[in-house]
Amino acid sequence: MSGGGCSIVWFRRDLRVEDNPALAAGVRAGAVNAVFIWAPEEEGHYYPGRVSRWWLKQSLAHLDSSLKSLGTSLITKRSTDSISSLLEVVKSTGATQLFFNHLYDPISLVRDHRAKEVLTAQGISVRSFNADLLYEPWEVNDDEGRPFTTFSAFWEKCLSMPYDPEAPLLPPKRIISGDASRCLSDNLVFEDESEKGSNALLARAWSPGWSNADKALTTFLNGPLLEYSQNRRKADSATTSFLSPHLHFGEVSVRKVFHFVRIKQVLWANEGNKAGEESVNLFLKSIGLREYSRYMSFNHPYSHERPLLGHLRYFPWVVDESYFKAWRQGRTGYPLVDAGMRELWATGWLHDRIRVVVSSFFVKVLQLPWRWGMKYFWDTLLDADLESDALGWQYISGTLPDGREFDRIDNPQFVGYKCDPHGEYVRRWLPELARLPTEWIHHPWNAPESVLEAAGVELGSNYPLPIVEIDSAKVRLEQALSQMWQNEAAARAAIENGMEEGHGDSADSPIAFPQAMQMEMDREPIRNNPVVVTVRRYEDQMVPSMTSSLFRAEDEENSVDIRNSVVDNRAEVPTDVNVAEGPRRDPLDQAIMQTARTNATPHFNFAVGRRNSEDSTAESSSSTRERDGGVVPTWSPSSTNYSDQYVGDDNGVGTSSSYLQRHPQSHQLMNWQRLSQTG
Repeated sequence: MSGGGCSIVWFRRDLRVEDNPALAAGVRAGAVNAVFIWAPEEEGHYYPGRVSRWWLKQSLAHLDSSLKSLGTSLITKRSTDSISSLLEVVKSTGATQLFFNHLYDPISLVRDHRAKEVLTAQGISVRSFNADLLYEPWEVNDDEGRPFTTFSAFWEKCLSMPYDPEAPLLPPKRIISGDASRCLSDNLVFEDESEKGSNALLARAWSPGWSNADKALTTFLNGPLLEYSQNRRKADSATTSFLSPHLHFGEVSVRKVFHFVRIKQVLWANEGNKAGEESVNLFLKSIGLREYSRYMSFNHPYSHERPLLGHLRYFPWVVDESYFKAWRQGRTGYPLVDAGMRELWATGWLHDRIRVVVSSFFVKVLQLPWRWGMKYFWDTLLDADLESDALGWQYISGTLPDGREFDRIDNPQFVGYKCDPHGEYVRRWLPELARLPTEWIHHPWNAPESVLEAAGVELGSNYPLPIVEIDSAKVRLEQALSQMWQNEAAARAAIENGMEEGHGDSADSPIAFPQAMQMEMDREPIRNNPVVVTVRRYEDQMVPSMTSSLFRAEDEENSVDIRNSVVDNRAEVPTDVNVAEGPRRDPLDQAIMQTARTNATPHFNFAVGRRNSEDSTAESSSSTRERDGGVVPTWSPSSTNYSDQYVGDDNGVGTSSSYLQRHPQSHQLMNWQRLSQTG
């Protein structure tokens, strides 16, 4: 068939043929060319890790096989610039339309916005869809149209929305293939020779691909879901859904998971099965946390780089690579922590409860910079997901309004007897402790010498002594927190006296990743995009225009005085995006002109900026979009100050009231736009 008038369906993290709105739209429009572009360099220092790349390779092969059975095949391209590659594919196939599904990490938000501008300028019709969430981030706001700042309020709103998430779509019956004869696929290389041996082991435990994701969902629904509320914290058995890698790569849609779980909920409610209902509610909460991670990433696109609560800018992190190495290698002397880290290295997987244990130990006991831990998770997890990882590490670090209180240390010994009561998990991953009696398995340092000798354990030799004693860790943490408050007070005093902030700020200038991890610190892709008025269909994604570093120098000199927020101890929700209307220029020319004018660096820099009268009247997205298309400004959250203090809940994602009473300012989101630049 002729390629004229065909459409391109751009696959990314939506590697499935069922419930794929972009694919469904392409099929309805006529002939389709399915395209996947591998451009990992665009991700900056979040280049996909070994196990993540292994999964992607298998999933793409599975998708290609499915597409061939429907009448087409997957065109693969290797690139360092996705948009340039898209343009090449469009020209070589004669396509007139582009369809793709939304992503919410900051790099993708900017790239997708630019893709729409560039291709639209070339006369290509571009439409995008929600395929990753129950509700789009801009659809879920409080009664005053502002984004939520706590998970419990956000999830309550999601569950009480006046309309249900759309039902999942069936796969297409067949696909008419466009002419791709002049658009040859590139051979994509996802692993090198040194990785193939380790990767071969992954296939024994995991089966990537959208139809395998469907099987995993069915297995969970018919088995572990019923007793999920009782067993979800057990790390020594298969008690969770194991769906997270499938969800990350979009092999199964969250709408389908939600839909099928709700069917079970209705069934069990009719049967009076209270345990089943409770299990469903708890499992849906885990789905809600995934939703919330995208919500936070959309509303606070620097959350993978900076703490959301400003006081933690002043925390004196311990920059100790020997601690970091011991943690990575599972040589901390705490069996549950070490077992978790060795499982992670061997399999690319960790039970969510063990993730909490090892990350809490990392931040609270070792006091290592949380971004180091988040980056290591990114490099090693099969389900490495920037939004979810950022939310998890910010929660553990106490940098969310409803995160854990920072002065709380979880003792791995006590947690061990809750999630691994018989020691089987520790024995599986720490064979040197396999012969220890259960009584001592989670605290071998207390075991009598005779017991250790009988078990063949020689502390400090074949198994390490604790790297840091818990009691001394508590003292160190109290001292660090005291230092943090002193640093913050000194910084406030300096600001009030009209001086520059003189304290080390690990948030504005993030602590460099250890070179031992070979984490390149190359500059990230340019994220400061031009802001233009665009015509958008209802389904299209609202994209923050991350332009806060594009203020003129004279604007910075006349910036809003931060003393206003110091006096009342309440910072605004970060307003790092702005509505800007003006004559439409070529987007690339406009970006170059804006960057040259302000000498902005191609990185997230949240400069001090003067809010002008146009900004002050900006409304949230819900008041500006039109269902049937029309002119819609680039999205910006409401600029109204948040005057409420944020109170955590007590349902597991919350904080203690005593901590709030002692440090009320610890629960206020930082307005990074009103902080000085140090980088």
